[in-house]
Amino acid sequence: MFGRKKPHAPQKQIDSLIGASTTVQGDVNFSGGLRVDGHVRGHIHSTGDSPATLVISEKAVVDGEIRVSHVVVDGSVNGPIYASEYLELLPNAKVVGDLNYKTLEMQVGATVDGRLLHLPSDSPEIVEIKRLAGNTVNG
Repeated sequence: MFGRKKPHAPQKQIDSLIGASTTVQGDVNFSGGLRVDGHVRGHIHSTGDSPATLVISEKAVVDGEIRVSHVVVDGSVNGPIYASEYLELLPNAKVVGDLNYKTLEMQVGATVDGRLLHLPSDSPEIVEIKRLAGNTVNG
C-alpha cells in the first residue's frame, strides 16, 4: 500500500488442494502451497527447506494447529496459528485460538477469539517452525 513493497513474498503457486466436499481427519504436512476449501480435523504443518503458503478459503474449516511460514485465512480456524513470516486475515476469517506471527495483516470483518502474539525473529516458536520446515535459523 502507498508504493511500499511487502517484505515477505508468499509462495504464489498452489501445489495441493483440499476440495470443498472433502473432510480430512488427521494431520496434513505439505511443502509449497496448499489451499483448503473443505474441512481438516488435524494439524497443518509445512515441511521442506523453502517458505510455504497455506490458504484457508471462505467456506473452509480447520480444527487443529497451523504451523506455516505464510498463512492466509478467510474461513474458520479452531486452534492456534504459528506464522513464522506472514499472517493475513481476510474479512470472513474467524479464528478461535492464539495467533503467533512475525507480520500480521488483518482486514475489517475478521474476528479473533484469542491472543495476538508478535514473535521476534529469534523467538523459540519461530526457531521451531523454521526447524520443522528444514530452514536454517540466522536470527
